[in-house]
Amino acid sequence: MNTFRKVAARAAVVAAAAAAACAAIPLAIAHQDADGQMMHMHHEMTRDVKTSSVAYNVPPITLVRADGRPIDLKSELDDGRAVVMTFIYTTCTSICPVISQTFEQLQDKLGPQLSHVHLVSITIDPENDTPARLREYAAKFGAGPEWQYYTGTVDATIAAQKAFNVYRDDKMDHNPVVFVRAAPGQPWLRVDGFATADELLHSYRQLVASN
Repeated sequence: MNTFRKVAARAAVVAAAAAAACAAIPLAIAHQDADGQMMHMHHEMTRDVKTSSVAYNVPPITLVRADGRPIDLKSELDDGRAVVMTFIYTTCTSICPVISQTFEQLQDKLGPQLSHVHLVSITIDPENDTPARLREYAAKFGAGPEWQYYTGTVDATIAAQKAFNVYRDDKMDHNPVVFVRAAPGQPWLRVDGFATADELLHSYRQLVASN
């Protein structure tokens, strides 16, 4: 498959998922592995967006960045930049492609401000999402150096999810959530639902202006 077809195929998948989300239509897509075995079914998505301000306490958690480097999550988030963060997994076929597409758009819309923002995607499926797989996934969405992906042990990634109150026993039950913070020590803006890139950009700018 040539480059054009790959791009077209990805765009079609993302567009279909986004359309289902905005229409609040139940979306049940069976993802199959190479052997044709059903891996999961996704739940209903909705466009409703809710925001709340929360002060999260991040304990010592060691994750592995997509480049293979072990990092302490709190230190990584507290490097002085604003943070826009979400939780994804690479075999997700509904929520995650939409969120990742939104991050890709946000990355472009930030323009010169991008160097002051750390975009963060943490997998909730570390057993399958190796650093190499995360690099492949990141490349599909044009992730630049300011947008980093993270994996780790099962315990570590669960700890990260619990720190931000998004953990579910079954990863297929996860919800679309984005976290925005202007600077270390500031509260997080929790955005539940399918916020657009423009909405996230507006939230980021408001937080920075009030910081």
